[in-house]
Amino acid sequence: MTASDALLRRIAQDPSLSASLVCPGDFDIDRRDPIDDLVLPTGAALHPIAGCGAGGTYYLCGEAGAEERPVLYADSEGRATLIGADLVEAVTLIVVLPFWRDLASDFTVSELGSELRADHPDFDTERDHLLHALGLAPVSEDETATQFLAVAARTAPNHVPYVPDGDHLPYELLFGE
Repeated sequence: MTASDALLRRIAQDPSLSASLVCPGDFDIDRRDPIDDLVLPTGAALHPIAGCGAGGTYYLCGEAGAEERPVLYADSEGRATLIGADLVEAVTLIVVLPFWRDLASDFTVSELGSELRADHPDFDTERDHLLHALGLAPVSEDETATQFLAVAARTAPNHVPYVPDGDHLPYELLFGE
């Protein structure tokens, strides 16, 4: 069993862990029903593993048990990005930077973190507890952001999903080109 498979199983079997990922991370394993049936240009399988409140879906790419299974996020507006080289990296991003989608704006990690802490004053304690409970290594916000943006830059061309009916264009990149 891969680290990603073990982590997904741990989250699914522990309601307190799965609930902790919903707020503020917006990663809900009970929302596995994607808006569209998507495919990748490479033909690699997409397995929905969670959703967000805005209708987006998180996917593990590739076949179960494969060594490399990046995580793709596709939103309900036709945009997508890789968020982790594997589920461990993706969940770390969601726990450490639940505002990761806002990194596409002109706000800094520090500004976004301050805004989050204003709304969730116990965020740092809850984040550290959740990382420990999930067996994930602590990592700084800046390091997490740098790692995420490097992964997001690898989305095109192989991980840009599309609806296979021919009436839809490929999804747009959520983070630059």
